[in-house]
Amino acid sequence: MSTTLITGANRGIGLALATQLQAEGNEVLAICRKSSAELDALGVEVFAGIDVSNDADLARLQSLLQRRTLEQLILNAGVLSDERLGALDASAVARLRRQLEVNALAPLLCVETLLTNLAAGAKIGIITSRMGSVGDNDSGGRYGYRMSKAALNAAAKSLAIDLKPRGVAVALLHPGFVRTQMTGGNGELSAEQSAGLLLERMRQLNLSNSGTFWHARGDVLPW
Repeated sequence: MSTTLITGANRGIGLALATQLQAEGNEVLAICRKSSAELDALGVEVFAGIDVSNDADLARLQSLLQRRTLEQLILNAGVLSDERLGALDASAVARLRRQLEVNALAPLLCVETLLTNLAAGAKIGIITSRMGSVGDNDSGGRYGYRMSKAALNAAAKSLAIDLKPRGVAVALLHPGFVRTQMTGGNGELSAEQSAGLLLERMRQLNLSNSGTFWHARGDVLPW
């Protein structure tokens, strides 16, 4: 049995990942700001009250985990808002900064916090978005989300290089257009379908393909 820690595990893709991993016989550590009835009903170990963008919360998580070993780390927590040119007022700029903190900086600091917990040969799945692809951007807008995911992709690529000597592989994973609360219930895939595809990519992850930017389906995406 392997142990997987998932951030943003209380709903949507994170909850679906936790559900499927537990069904496969894995130990799941579910990290979230606030738990949900669905997550509590799973019977996995829940660490609620953890905001991954908060330094004190990350320190508390490290203290709670102590020396527990992680075979997988899936960094899924994220936020999305819509900023458009011509309307970048103070409120929009605050949302832009929040997305950079949660979507780009927090995953990097999560890895830093949990470095000593990662097993030799561990795998890290970073849930990013094709909206962070500069080459794939043909519609503009969404400044905060696009910028934050592009920054996350840059950090994840560096992590893949820096962690390779430790035997730790990193995947950058676009989950697809998924029907979740974040997307307002719009999308092409259910959270369960997306989670299944994401876990298949994790199974295929190794040191030779570490640092690849994948669609959940397996297509390699442009930077």
